Amino acid sequence: MSEYKQRVGRLQHKLQTGGFDGMVVTQNVDLYYLAGSMQTGYLIVPASGDPKFFVRRSVARAEEESAWPVEPLGSLREFAGQLGAAFPDLAATTGRSPVKLAAEFDVLPVQLFQRLQQSLAHVEWKDGSALIRETRMIKSPFEIEAIRSAARVINDAFEDAFGWLKPGMTELEAMSRMEYFVRERGHIGIMRLRGYNQEVITGMLGAGDAAATPTYFDGPAGGLGLSAASPQSSSRRPFETNEPILMDVGCCIGGYVIDQTRTVVFGSLPDDLAYAYDASERILRSAEGLLRPGTVCEQLYAESLRLADDAGLADHYMGYGRDQVKFLGHGIGLEVDELPVLARGFNYPLEAGMVIAVEPKFTFPGRGVVGIENSYAITADGFEKLTISREGLIRL
Repeated sequence: MSEYKQRVGRLQHKLQTGGFDGMVVTQNVDLYYLAGSMQTGYLIVPASGDPKFFVRRSVARAEEESAWPVEPLGSLREFAGQLGAAFPDLAATTGRSPVKLAAEFDVLPVQLFQRLQQSLAHVEWKDGSALIRETRMIKSPFEIEAIRSAARVINDAFEDAFGWLKPGMTELEAMSRMEYFVRERGHIGIMRLRGYNQEVITGMLGAGDAAATPTYFDGPAGGLGLSAASPQSSSRRPFETNEPILMDVGCCIGGYVIDQTRTVVFGSLPDDLAYAYDASERILRSAEGLLRPGTVCEQLYAESLRLADDAGLADHYMGYGRDQVKFLGHGIGLEVDELPVLARGFNYPLEAGMVIAVEPKFTFPGRGVVGIENSYAITADGFEKLTISREGLIRL
């Protein structure tokens, strides 16, 4: 319970600072973060005092899981009355100023938002996306230990795979075996993303030209996928010798993800791809030298651009051509795409408790993708590398 009190307390501090009366939380991951339950409904977080979880389905399960009191949610036509009865300070009262409530505008469907507007006509709605994302940006020791647990599982999966990967095996066969391994050890089967229309199952495992195939996914390596209905990650293409195999595979244990990448080859890489791989490790080491409280996120990205340019690889850095992505790394936690982002315009200084994935990669159309990715927890005086898998170009 103390974990949830601390989380809600940090959010309430932001609500009070911003002049909000409260927040309506609707998204599954945010509900789980603040209440410990993903049942369908609305968590009302007042600017002070305890929240209440209004649940449509399943009330019984929410009552078992939720850190906060649960009340069955009636129709939205009745919600204003329910809200006012539970929180008099948020009630519609003649002659008072509008109640100012925050909501997750980045993920709240327009149709649902319009229904809430109609039901709670006395409310002035404000975008609270940054409030909840910034609250979640700083991880507790409990959360960091959950990510460590995921790191241990995926490390075991990688070491297991290095024993059976072989030329002629398809990307799909390899990915399926890795997924089976981590599922047996608690992987929930998905890696959640917040971004609209962004999806990932367990990661991206691809070789050669298939790995370098661009797609809608906001990352430097898309993957060919199985069809246009799932245009990312592994395909039925077999592995060949002397080509890069990109293993950007994570897992999610207890809701928390680990994100890591390793580059594998049967035989040896062509000289230019080996050179690019070495450049990715230099960029990673440079980033590690800056991973400490106070470093501004966009500084890390700017330095990585400089190093890629110095290596003569700017055109291949983090994608190619119009499909290049404009970041070096990103926060991870309950979602893969959390704050902070290591990119231009993100002026967050690093703080103890942030967990970020750093992923310098180089894309060569028709030939493959090389690179490395680790996940790190920022500490009071530097960082802890959460990713424990062996590094270096892995030759099998």
